[in-house]
Amino acid sequence: MFFKSRKVIGLDIGTSSIKLAEMEVSGKGAQLLSFGFAPTPPNSVSGGEIVDIASVGIAIQTLIAEVKSKRKNIATAMWGTAVIVKKITIPKMDKKLVRDQIRFEAEQYIPFDINNISLAHHILATSATPDTMDILLIAAQNELVTQYTQVIEFSALKCSVLDVSGFALANSFEVNYGKFPGEVIGLLNFGASITNFVVLQYGEIIFCRDIPVGGANYTNEIHKAMGVTVGEAEALKLSAVSRRDVPDDVHSVISATNEAVTEEIRSSLDFLSATTNGLTLNRCFYTGGSSQTSGLIETISRVTGIPMEPFNPFAKIKANPKKFSPEYLAQIKNFAGVVTGLALREEGDARD
Repeated sequence: MFFKSRKVIGLDIGTSSIKLAEMEVSGKGAQLLSFGFAPTPPNSVSGGEIVDIASVGIAIQTLIAEVKSKRKNIATAMWGTAVIVKKITIPKMDKKLVRDQIRFEAEQYIPFDINNISLAHHILATSATPDTMDILLIAAQNELVTQYTQVIEFSALKCSVLDVSGFALANSFEVNYGKFPGEVIGLLNFGASITNFVVLQYGEIIFCRDIPVGGANYTNEIHKAMGVTVGEAEALKLSAVSRRDVPDDVHSVISATNEAVTEEIRSSLDFLSATTNGLTLNRCFYTGGSSQTSGLIETISRVTGIPMEPFNPFAKIKANPKKFSPEYLAQIKNFAGVVTGLALREEGDARD
C-alpha cells in the first residue's frame, strides 16, 4: 500500500507552516537529503483550503530556492473537511468491476455532490466474510484538488502525487516502525488547526479522519480568557510550552483546553469502536508541533487508557550527517511526520 521514491519533493502545506523534504531511497533504506521549513503566509490556508494561491506559491518557490532543489515533481497532501476517507464493505467481485461500483457506493456514503468530487479507492486485504470485500474510499471536493494543483503549478513545479495527509503519515510510520502484526495502532499528528488521526491494522489504514482541534484552540482560548491579542496569546502559549514563566491563568486555560481536545479525541475513538465491532487501540503514537503542549499527552492517556508513545520519523530514515546534526533532527522531528511520508512517494503513485 505504501510506496518509496527517489524522484519527488515532499511538500506539506499547513495552516501555520510549510514543510519540504527530499529523500534518497535504496536497498539500504531511506536517507533525508534536504529539509525546509517556512511560515505559511497569514490567512492563506484555512481548514485545509488554499485561499491565497499566489502567496502560498511564492512561499513554496522561496523554500525550493533555499534548499537548492533541482527536482520538479511534487508530492503533496490534502487535508480538512473537504476530504473524506471511509471504510466500506461491498459484495465480493472482480477487482476490475470495483471501479464502476465505487461511484454508486460513494453516492450513499459521501455527503458531497457526486458530480463535484474526485474519487479513489484501495481494496483492503481483509474482509468480514468470504462473500464481501473491505474498501477504503477516498473522496475530495474537486475545488480542493484544483487549489493544490494550481498552487504547485504557480510555483513552476509539477504536482505528481496528490495524497491525503493521514496516508502520508502512515507511510512514514510504516517505513520507520513496521506493521506491528496483531496490534491495532493509532497515529495522532497534532497540527495548528487539525489533528490527523489514523488507525492501522495488519499494516493497513482502516480509519482516517481529520479532527478539527490543534494549537490554535489554545491560542484562541488564552486570547478570550485573558483579554490579550491573538499574537500575545500565541506568545504566552509558546512560553508555556517552553517551560518559561507565564501567569497561572495561562496554565489553567491550557489545562482546560487539554480536556476539550481530549474529548474530541475520545469521540473519534468511540466512533471507531462503534463502526468496527468494538475495535480498540493497543497503543497510539503521537507527533506534531502541538503535541508538545504541556499536559496534553498525559491527559489523553489518562482519559482513554491508551498507552501513548512519541513518533520519530527519523527512527529508521537516516539523514545526511554532513547536513543535519542530531540536535537539528530533534528540533524538526515533530513537524516531519507527514512530509517524510510524502517524500517517500513516487511519481505516478496511484491506488487501485
